[in-house]
Formats: sequence, C-alpha cells, structure tokens
Amino acid sequence: MASDRSATIEVYGSAISYFTGKLEGYLRFKGIPYTRIAMTSRFFGRVVPRVTGAAQMPAVRLPDGRWMTDTTPMIEWFESQHAAPRVIPDDPVQAFASHLLEDCADEWLWRPAMHYRWSHPADALLLSGIITDELLSDVAVPRWLKQRAIRRRQTTRFVLRDGVNQHTREHVEGIYLRTLDSLEAIFRKRPFLLGEAPTLADFGFFGPMFRHFGIDPTPAAIMRERAPATWAWVARLWNARGEVAANALLDGVPGDWGPLLDEAGRGHLPWLVQNARAHAAGRRRFDARIDGVVYETAPVSTYRVWCLERLQARLAELPPAEREVVHRLLERHGCRESLEHVVERPSGHDPDARAPFGAGLAVFA
Repeated sequence: MASDRSATIEVYGSAISYFTGKLEGYLRFKGIPYTRIAMTSRFFGRVVPRVTGAAQMPAVRLPDGRWMTDTTPMIEWFESQHAAPRVIPDDPVQAFASHLLEDCADEWLWRPAMHYRWSHPADALLLSGIITDELLSDVAVPRWLKQRAIRRRQTTRFVLRDGVNQHTREHVEGIYLRTLDSLEAIFRKRPFLLGEAPTLADFGFFGPMFRHFGIDPTPAAIMRERAPATWAWVARLWNARGEVAANALLDGVPGDWGPLLDEAGRGHLPWLVQNARAHAAGRRRFDARIDGVVYETAPVSTYRVWCLERLQARLAELPPAEREVVHRLLERHGCRESLEHVVERPSGHDPDARAPFGAGLAVFA
C-alpha cells in the first residue's frame, strides 16, 4: 500500500503467510495505511525475536516505534484506536461466537493448511521457491539447495511432527472439506458471515483461506470446484473497504453457523483441552484423540493453553443474561464441556495483559 514508511505501519511478513494475510485484510478494510515488508532470514531469526519476543509473522512496527505481535490482540488493539467500522460485533453473544470461530480458524485450520502446502509435491515445490526468493535472498547458498532445505524443514516441523501421517491424513483433509462446505452454505446466501459487512470471524477464516488454501495449487483447485462462493468471498473480503451501512449485521448468531460451531466442538476445543492436560503434566508431546483418530506425539503448546484461557475469560466476562444464551449455544454444538475445563497449570503468558505489546509467545515455543 502507501510507500511513506514514516507515516504508515510497517508489517513485516510474507506474501504467502497465513497470519500476515489475515492482518493485511483487516488493515485494508479499516483503511489503516501500512507497508508490507518482506523479511530476510536474518531479520526473522535475529531482529524479530528481540523486538517482539517470538520469531513469528507478522511483526508490526507502529509509526511511534513500538512493536507488536500476534494478530488477535493486534486486531483488538486496532479496534480500540480506530472505532469505525467495528469488526467485533457490539452484541455480546455475536462477539463471543465470533471470537470462538476466529480462534478455531487460527489454530484448527493451521494443520490442514500446512499439510496441503507441504505434503503435495507440486505445492511444496512452488511454495518453497517463493520462500527462497522472498525470505532467503540474504543466504549465499544455491537456490535449489535452499528450496530443498525449506521443504525438508517445513514438512518435518509442521506436518510430520504435528501428527500428520498416513493414519491421520484423511481426517486432516476432512477438516478443510467440512469447513469449505460450511462456509459455502453461508456465502451462497450473503456476502459475509454475519451479513452485509465482514466481522472478526471473517478475518479469522480469511487467514488460511487467502494465503494458503486460496493460492496453493491443490487446495485452491478444490475450493474453486467445491466452494465457488467461498472462492468469491476471499476476493470480496480482500477488496472490502470500511463503508458499512446501519443494520448491516443479522440479529443473533445465525443458524447456519451451526456446522462451524460443531467443528469447534468436535475438534478444536477438545484439542485445546487435551493440550492443556499435557501441559499440566509437564509433557512436551502428547497423543491427541479427535473423532476416534489418534494424532501421535503432537507438540504441546503453551500458547494454545493461553487460547483456551482467553476463551474462558471472555465467557466469564459476559453479562449474566448473555452468558446464559451463550451457554445454550455452546451446549447445542458440543462446546460447553471443553470451555468449562479447569486449566490446572496456567500458561503464564501475558500476566499483565500487555498484548500485543508484551513479549510474544510462539505457538510451539
């Protein structure tokens, strides 16, 4: 976008990054000027951890010199600074449901996004070339060797070590296919998840759908054929700008959000609970059982303990009447039991509530 870096936000990330795309879509909609700057490997490995606390994308520097990390608290902070148009609904029930779906999109769709990118040879070859040219330009090694190293690293770290193998692959791909079907049923009827304007839940799903599923050859072909209205929504959200009419949102949580909430109840939230139990036991890896499928030796994530804590805190902060409505909603979709799980060993992350300005925490720190 704008090129005057002294007057704009600097977004350090990648043109194929899940969370960089999510934040860019939000900033574009809000009309917040920014410049995306491609990271070099040296900057990502040395500078970003020093200024944000975690080597992750995007890292954001404000015009006043402050650094931020983690898209969810960043969006919340930007909402406090740029009130209109709001992407977090004013209705507390809608707001909670939006936060829940955003968390599900951020964390639960990560595994199929990584799998489709790095398990399919054509996708891996294409994307490793883009990463090599964009992020490894400062590494004095032959291009083919950098590509091979990228493919090996990403496949090992984000596919094999995250429990994706011949026994779980069908289940992982099913997460993507079910999500496509759920979104397609909505976008055939209206332009965004809650009506005529995008909200937080839209931007949550935009991250994986835009810069992973929407550009990687294998999942993009599936989306075009299986969910063309979702394909159109990806472009529509990227092109959306913040002129929102009054009463642009539906009332309450629409019934067609049910399958998305079911996915959170059957997969995402049980995974958060099993991860929290493993964290409490002091483990580094654990076997997760989802839908009868066992993901062996998946990495324990302190960050995802924090995700569970944040959802529980949001639920507890609801006014009593709205909390009762949300309880019934969660019960219908198999989410309530997980959100009532007692976290025996807290994450300890961000105790002073400084996010997105405090020390960041990588998902697999």
